Amino acid sequence: MWQGFPIRPEQASTIARGVDHLYYFLTAVDLFFTAVIFLTVFYFALRYRRRSEKEKATQVEGSLPLEVLWTFIPLVFVVVTFSLGTNLYIRNSRPPEASTEIFVIGKQWMWKLQHPEGPMEINELHVPVDRPIKLTMTSEDVIHNFYVPAFRVQKDVVPGMYTSIWFQATVTGRYHFFCNSYCGTNHALMGGYVTVMKPGDYEQWLSGGIHGESIGYPQAPRCTNNWPASPATEPAKARRCDLFGRPVKLSDGTTVIADEAYIRESVLYPRRKSWPDISPSCRPTKARSLRSNYCSLWLTSSL
Repeated sequence: MWQGFPIRPEQASTIARGVDHLYYFLTAVDLFFTAVIFLTVFYFALRYRRRSEKEKATQVEGSLPLEVLWTFIPLVFVVVTFSLGTNLYIRNSRPPEASTEIFVIGKQWMWKLQHPEGPMEINELHVPVDRPIKLTMTSEDVIHNFYVPAFRVQKDVVPGMYTSIWFQATVTGRYHFFCNSYCGTNHALMGGYVTVMKPGDYEQWLSGGIHGESIGYPQAPRCTNNWPASPATEPAKARRCDLFGRPVKLSDGTTVIADEAYIRESVLYPRRKSWPDISPSCRPTKARSLRSNYCSLWLTSSL
């Protein structure tokens, strides 16, 4: 439609059509009520205009059926709009369990994306077609917003917390993504491209057979450590591999829940909330911010 002047981005995800239908419905409702209100005002201005200097206004009594009608019709539109919007929200807030999780970090003025298989990209994202993808995101500095118009998805990326969105691309191609929240001087330059590939091409790209805009292939961390195997250390190792979302007893006797904030704080400041079974010589020093973000993102998704 209108090749030189598209009225909307391409529909390239499973949720895009539903978002567009809701948008068209809201636009039609707006146009309908605009026309009704304008024509009613125009009709009343002609029908009840003053025709002579001697004419006096007459009292017009209210009409209960008319009041019920103009209350019921808008109520129907509101209920339909709420139902359509709620359905889209629920669909877009619950990623399938089989989703491939990719970690995203926003930073003035760039995006860093980490695949679970190892590859890390800057301002580029390669994904397979017809496979659900979940993005787990955080920011290093200010509030950003990850927005892919062709997929009809966007989400705030906030420092100190984790947000997530998911999508399932339906058409291979290359699609622009942006930061959709003003974040400073070079906000307009903070963007990149999602490359949607056939599954075979994607697997080949992961293995390095197809070159993309990546910056190396560091291996993702694994839940292992170098403690000697013994009856005393095995329970502690097991606890660390089944940690996220569980209560953790600290060395000062207090108990906290191992949520995203606790894990990130433990990576950045390991001595602040330490466990009683870790000796001071085993505690790492303060990690760099970017690496700690990747570590905490991975821990919350894989433990």
